[in-house]
Amino acid sequence: MIRGPIKLAITSQYLSFALRVLLGSSFIYASLGKITHPAQFAQAVANYRIVPYMFLNLGAVILPWIELITGLFLIIRFKSHASVIVIGLLLVMFEVMILINMYRGTPISCGCFDSVGEQIGWKKVFEDALMLAFVVQIYYFDRLELMEKLKSTMGGGGRLTTTGPSPVRRGERKKTVTR
Repeated sequence: MIRGPIKLAITSQYLSFALRVLLGSSFIYASLGKITHPAQFAQAVANYRIVPYMFLNLGAVILPWIELITGLFLIIRFKSHASVIVIGLLLVMFEVMILINMYRGTPISCGCFDSVGEQIGWKKVFEDALMLAFVVQIYYFDRLELMEKLKSTMGGGGRLTTTGPSPVRRGERKKTVTR
């Protein structure tokens, strides 16, 4: 069982905020080169020799847009739980593809950020595993209260809340409006 300051750091909602921005930004950055050069990305995926040929072009067009949208949604905190689940599934898929090709001994580039990326290897496996740990932390410890605190600190208005029914003076009746 983790205790004390380490537990506070790992479960921190501030850490979740930072990791959401970092992970979302990296997925947005990774998608930009793939969106602008889908043929080169399709070739990078084809080099893995896992995806069937008939799905290759469709996947090379759709996958970067999924990365862009989930990265953006994660940063702006719109459907962030769904986005972090999709990102987690993508990372697991990337890990499996890399490990299969490492087992085969295939010397290919990963195609992660551009078509002429670095070679697959244990460094890529570790990077994806680290991002997967970010996903787990975000999924379990990201809370809306932090965003409310930031809004109120920055003067951004925050939520409209009431503390209860409006006070009624003695002898007065509460007015109701009907339409």
